Amino acid sequence: MAGENWGRVAEDGTVFVRTKDGERAVGQWPDANPEEALAFYTRRYDALAFEVELLEQRVQAGTVSPDDARAAVKKVTGSIEEAQAVGDLDGLRARLDALTPLVAQQRERRKAERAAKVEEARSAKTKIATEAETIAAGTDWRHGVTRLRELLDEWKALPRLDKSSDDELWHRFSSARTTYTRHRKQHFAELSSKREEAAVVKERLAAEAETLSGSTDWGPTSGRFRDLMRQWKAAGPAPREVDDKLWARFRAAQDLFFGARDAVQAEENAEQVENLQAKEALLVEIETILPVEDARTAREQLREYLDHWDQIGKVPRDSMRAIDGRLRAVEQAVKAAEDEVWNRSNPEARARAEATVKQLQSLIADLEKQAAKFESQGNTRKATEAREAIAARREWLTQAQNALTDFS
Repeated sequence: MAGENWGRVAEDGTVFVRTKDGERAVGQWPDANPEEALAFYTRRYDALAFEVELLEQRVQAGTVSPDDARAAVKKVTGSIEEAQAVGDLDGLRARLDALTPLVAQQRERRKAERAAKVEEARSAKTKIATEAETIAAGTDWRHGVTRLRELLDEWKALPRLDKSSDDELWHRFSSARTTYTRHRKQHFAELSSKREEAAVVKERLAAEAETLSGSTDWGPTSGRFRDLMRQWKAAGPAPREVDDKLWARFRAAQDLFFGARDAVQAEENAEQVENLQAKEALLVEIETILPVEDARTAREQLREYLDHWDQIGKVPRDSMRAIDGRLRAVEQAVKAAEDEVWNRSNPEARARAEATVKQLQSLIADLEKQAAKFESQGNTRKATEAREAIAARREWLTQAQNALTDFS
């Protein structure tokens, strides 16, 4: 029997177990044969060995906390010390002793994991507090309140830190929420006050618009309506229902005036279309001045055409730029021709051109002397610089002589 390796039965029925410390009596079985006695106490050992194996599995799998594992190892070890069983009790004790460093490792690992989670929580709470402070410093009254609620839920889901750190971060977060709430209430209170003020301003604007709706002073009244519209926009929103009613009054007065003005302008436009046709026909004649051959004659012709042009009257606004552009082109051509005549006959300009030519000629002569001097001295660098300066001033002289020629 396997039990015979770990124990024996004395003649008086006493059952002994063998350990490294020697034999120890574990019980008596006087009426049974030795085989039955050893089998009984061996089964007790098997039960104890199963308990050790189960504990090993739980510890190795990490399904039991380090504190519970240490307590279980201590308990089972104690039961082995006094176990009434026959088997390799020393082996069981060694297996339990082998669990002690594993439990210590798991303890350290869990401690590190808890520390990491605390740091993660610290970082997350710091981030929450910082974001809350950013929101409190801003003016996002619509989304800010929702985001602060979300941040509060995130805070509640996080584990606590040490008391001082947790209290400090909570104070920052709570203070930011309080500040934001106070500013938000203040904002909407001011907004409500401004809307009431806007209602008063828009009531006045609507009343003035109604007094202007029958005016036939189209230009100034149109400008005044534009002023009223700018004031309306600058006033800001009034309470919604009031704002809609006042806008309906203002818009009705505006439509009445501009409808009447547009009707009158439609009649004027028909006349302006005829004026446009007349001016286009006159432009064809005016453009025959080009190209300008005699500036004086061209100016006299243009003056007569312009007198006729002014007598024709207004043209449609959207056509003014095109025909005015064509007229200005002719005017500019005549002016350019007159300027050219003047420039050619301007004695002061001719004198300046002559002086420039003489000055450049004198400067070139001086530079020629310097270049010859440097060459005779063997100063190649200075001579080269002088020759380059001479070349540049000869180009200037050519330009100045050409300009002087224009006066001849």
